[in-house]
Amino acid sequence: MIGRNSFARISGRDSVKLGALLFACLLWVAGPQVEAQDGQQVPNAPSSSQSNSSGGGAAGAQEPGVANPSPSSLRLPNLLHDVRPGEGAVPGPTSSSAGTSTGADRPATPPAQTQAAPSNVPPPVIPAQGQGPSVATYTLRTRVNFVLVPVTVTDSHGALIPGLTYHDFQIYEDGVQQRLTFFTEDPFPLSVAFVIDQNLPADTMKQVNEALSAFQGAFAPYDEVSVYTYATHVNQATGFTGAQSDRLTATLDRVKSPGRYMEVPTDTGPLAEGPMINGQMVDPNTSPLGQGNFVGILPKESYVLNDAILRAATDLSQRGRGRRKIIYVISDGKNQGSTASFREVVRYLLTNQIAVDGTLVGESALPVYGFLDRFHIPWQMADNLLPKYTQATGGVLDAEVSRNAIEASFARVAGQVRNQYTLGYNSHISTLDSRFRKIEVRVLLPNVTVLAKQGYYPTATANQ
Repeated sequence: MIGRNSFARISGRDSVKLGALLFACLLWVAGPQVEAQDGQQVPNAPSSSQSNSSGGGAAGAQEPGVANPSPSSLRLPNLLHDVRPGEGAVPGPTSSSAGTSTGADRPATPPAQTQAAPSNVPPPVIPAQGQGPSVATYTLRTRVNFVLVPVTVTDSHGALIPGLTYHDFQIYEDGVQQRLTFFTEDPFPLSVAFVIDQNLPADTMKQVNEALSAFQGAFAPYDEVSVYTYATHVNQATGFTGAQSDRLTATLDRVKSPGRYMEVPTDTGPLAEGPMINGQMVDPNTSPLGQGNFVGILPKESYVLNDAILRAATDLSQRGRGRRKIIYVISDGKNQGSTASFREVVRYLLTNQIAVDGTLVGESALPVYGFLDRFHIPWQMADNLLPKYTQATGGVLDAEVSRNAIEASFARVAGQVRNQYTLGYNSHISTLDSRFRKIEVRVLLPNVTVLAKQGYYPTATANQ
């Protein structure tokens, strides 16, 4: 009995194990069929509204009349196209009341997304149809040009007036008063182009040569000087060097010239037609007038003053902006045979902020003759242009006839240039307008003389 009951208990236990094994085999055999059925129909996921309304109890319920979508429709949306910062996902083109979309209603590709233009960029100018771009309006933003005006103020005796402030000055451009934005009475380092006329009469040239040794003493060691000479053509004796350097001293000794000797005209004899060889004149600088019947022969004089000033101004324009640019001319002011015209040279000077100062010598320095020499007389030498250059550029001019007076003029002119007031303002006219602009400087004091340039031509280098 004991053995038989034990066998019965063992058999019952084994039967349970066997039943569990058979049940596992049935599940293993039925698994692929269940997965195949699951691949054909997948229930829709509930929307958030369904979950809240059902309280979580109908998770597998489907909305009646809505077909089950394919698995591809359950993919996550493209976050790069459907999500905007601060707005969340963009809803699809069609959606059901439960928040689900069908595969048939969903487009194959997402619609193109447009980016809004930044709010700080103005819209483009679009003219009305048929009007063309010529009537479109544009907004131009340009920098005003900064203008520097050196000013010399003297009293009725020609002495400099020191101690003025910006309250004493008024400046006008094309008749409109400008607001001063810069004022100083401090001296500037000078860049000086010294131009010497070598076609002066011999006696005048001798006085100039003796006075050249005093030229260096009129300038400071931090000034720089270059030397040019002219007669029938322009020659540069030296480039820019220190005003107190030995190089400048040697250059001034080397440029001394004997000057021009006056011929005695005659209307008789072999000299009435000049020296001839084989019927040709030997000296091209002489020519007969009236075939010897009137004044005989006169030399062909050449005074290329315009070309000399333009050559010096071209070199000065390359110097630093922190220096005051001066052309110092010692001449009788006559001009004949120059390639450049007076108007062209003045325009270049005013464009590059270069002033012309000088000492007038010879016959042009005489009170009466010098005044008449400023007017052009037909069939005579060209008029005296040096006073016109200094007046147009705001320079200082002395008229001297003796050696001592010429030496004193060097120091006097250099002192007035160094002790100028400097005014600055921002022009109210756009730099796109390149026409000449007239400048007028007024000093609110009686019985004073004001020397300043008459105007300027704006350029790109004037912008600061």
